[in-house]
This record gives sequence, C-alpha cells and structure tokens, in this order.
Amino acid sequence: MATDNDRTQRGIQSIEVGGQLLRALVHHGRPMALKDLAREADMTAAKAHPYMVSFGRLGLIEQDRSSGHYQLGPLALQLGLISLQQADPVHVATPLIAELARQIGQTTAIAVWGDRGATIVHIAESPAAVHVNMRHGTVFSLTDTASGRLFGAYLDAAVVRRLLEDERRAPPAAAEPGMPQRPRLPEWAEFAAQLAQVRAHGLSRSEGEIVPGVNAMSAPVFDHSGAMVLAVTAIGPAGIFDTRWDSPIALAIKACADTVSQRLGAAPGQRAG
Repeated sequence: MATDNDRTQRGIQSIEVGGQLLRALVHHGRPMALKDLAREADMTAAKAHPYMVSFGRLGLIEQDRSSGHYQLGPLALQLGLISLQQADPVHVATPLIAELARQIGQTTAIAVWGDRGATIVHIAESPAAVHVNMRHGTVFSLTDTASGRLFGAYLDAAVVRRLLEDERRAPPAAAEPGMPQRPRLPEWAEFAAQLAQVRAHGLSRSEGEIVPGVNAMSAPVFDHSGAMVLAVTAIGPAGIFDTRWDSPIALAIKACADTVSQRLGAAPGQRAG
C-alpha cells in the first residue's frame, strides 16, 4: 500500500513500468517467453523488448539461447541473496503484527522456537477495552496451544515425537491458583493426526484449552529455504474470537504470516496463505 511519502516523492515512470516485467518473472518463478511477460505486465511485446535488453545489460535478466525465454540474471540473484542475509524474521514481522492487532481487535504476538519450545518474543496489545494479555518470554505447551501445535506440525517429526515423549514422562507441575490442571497428553498417533490437520489448514487453533474462555489462532512464517522461522499468533476472549478456519480473524492472521513469508523470500507454495 502506498504511503503519503510514496505519493509525494518523484519517481521515474519508465523504471516503474519496466519493473512490472521483473515482477512477472518473480511471480511465476520460471523462464518466460517475451509475449507472456508482456501480457503479464499489460504491455505489447514490442514495448517490453527494449526493457528486457536493458535489464539484460545490467544482469537483472538473461535469455536462454535455445528457447529464447527470459529468466532472472546474476545481478538479480546477488540482490536476492544479500536481501535474504539482511532479513531478520522478527524485525520484518514486528510492524505487521501491530497492524494485525488493530485490524482484528485482538492481542497478537510473534513466537519463535527456543530451547524450551515456542516462546513469545514480541507482543502487540489489542486496542479493544476487553482483551487478553500475554507476556514476553512465555513458553507455549507443545500439545495444547495453538503456537505449540503449529511448530509441532512443521518441525521434523522425529524431533516432535521425542519432545512429546519427554513431556509425557515429565511430572505434572502444580497448577497456579485459578488455573486448570494440565490436560491429558495425547498419544503420538492422536497428536500426529492433530498436526496433519494444522498442515492441511495452514493454521492452528486452541479453544479454551489452557484458560477457559480464551481462544487463540496461529499461522506459520517460512523463510526462503522453506523452514518455519516464527509463528504469528493472536489470542482473545472466546466470545469475540471466532476460531472457524475461514473466519475473518483466521484469514487476517494467515494473510499477515504470508506477507512476512513473502518478504523473507518464501516461495508461494511454502506460505500459509
């Protein structure tokens, strides 16, 4: 979305027009014929060709000699690699979850996988008068929280199974006053089925499992290698937190996670949305 600053700054229209050709190459992720590139950029092939010649001289694109198709060139690849090296997932996600909190009216958070499990590293409080608070450093349970199950769905299955067995062997901690006792831990087959459902929806949810009357949903963020690097999580009172897979809250969380994944270089098939 263009900002006021974007609108007031003077740009070079021909660069922006030609950039649509590069966008088409990136979007499709494969070599393309000139006529197909031109169509995607809403211009004629005759208009597109000079741009491709200039981009080729710069190394932004290159043309296959046998097929004549265009693909991204060495300079584009170098720019992409440098961008990926500079991209910090939490830094990229932080302003987006603040906007997400305002959009859905619920508290949102970024969770990463730490030594003890899924851990909150950044929070954006809900603007609503009635909302649920979270704390930095909180570690989510693997089996009965939206964030925990989300990481479980995308981590190596052998690692997750071992973590589940460790959790099953650990003596239950004493519940804090007013908090429910630890839920029954699932067997591996049952938990694996839950994780498969998470992957099928690209989203995890929890409905009053840890605290009665409190719901949560969480969507994965992937990097350029296809690895899940963080979770975008929202939490709120059950009465105003719709956990249907296609609810406005669910769609907004997935869209936010997808945007972060895109900025980290994830391919479209790796994204939550």
